[in-house]
Amino acid sequence: MITASPEDVPSGPKVVAIGSFDGVHLGHRHLLARARGLAKERGWPLLVYTFDPPTKVFVRGVGMLSTLTEKLELLAQQGVDVTLAVPFNKDFASRSKEEFLEDLRRIGAAQLVVGADFGFGRGRSGGPDDLKKVAPTLTVPLLELDGEPVKSTRIRELLKAGDVEAARHLLGRPYSARGLVIRGDGIGAALGFPTANVEPAANKVLPPGVFVSRAVSEAGEYPAVVNVGVRPTLGGGELRFEAHLLGFNGDLYGHELRVIFLKKLRDERRFSGKEELRRQIVRDLEEARRFFGL
Repeated sequence: MITASPEDVPSGPKVVAIGSFDGVHLGHRHLLARARGLAKERGWPLLVYTFDPPTKVFVRGVGMLSTLTEKLELLAQQGVDVTLAVPFNKDFASRSKEEFLEDLRRIGAAQLVVGADFGFGRGRSGGPDDLKKVAPTLTVPLLELDGEPVKSTRIRELLKAGDVEAARHLLGRPYSARGLVIRGDGIGAALGFPTANVEPAANKVLPPGVFVSRAVSEAGEYPAVVNVGVRPTLGGGELRFEAHLLGFNGDLYGHELRVIFLKKLRDERRFSGKEELRRQIVRDLEEARRFFGL
């Protein structure tokens, strides 16, 4: 079950895990595993109380690792029974910690699970000790990999640097982005390499560069080479998110395309002209075919 209002949550006791869960990375999955274990022991459903958008996206203006749709899918994969995804806005951010605690009582929180860095209420004035006024609270230490905590902030920085393989290590899966395919300017087709121009969700983190990827749509799954950048050889401008699907012939306009980033091939750069760019694209495609064993 998915809802945006505490009023719609079914009655009865629950294990409640709280957090933004942006990206549902390995650290989040570690916490959810503890919560899921408690729910199984007690015979209660597991509810995740989360925020849309993630708190740091709203407060600090950072990019998000997962849209609400993506996050809901990922949470369901972790065995979550109910997701309460409350709209996080100026009014919600100004609520007192007591109002937040009342929400938890209203939804039947009988056991709470949070990360060690969790804070809530106006100015993050509330913490685990306050949560204990509502129900027993398990504070889960942050998971560490390579000597550092696994956090969404760390993954965002890796993706901004184009390091999709290091990000995969912390996410526990390849990073992906999706959006509707929109009409472009046809330059890719003119060069001999037609591309699907993807319109991603606002504020979604996109790694810059050229990548070996997989592209998934209702038409199937295809190996792909993806470019995220401003196309400096072709005059620059706004950020483009383009995918050339190997072995695909068809029309994807108006359909959703999901791009799974597997390996970075190179940074985007300016070439002397379209012919040099075309030769580089040929090399990129050859490397992608080798990657996939084609």
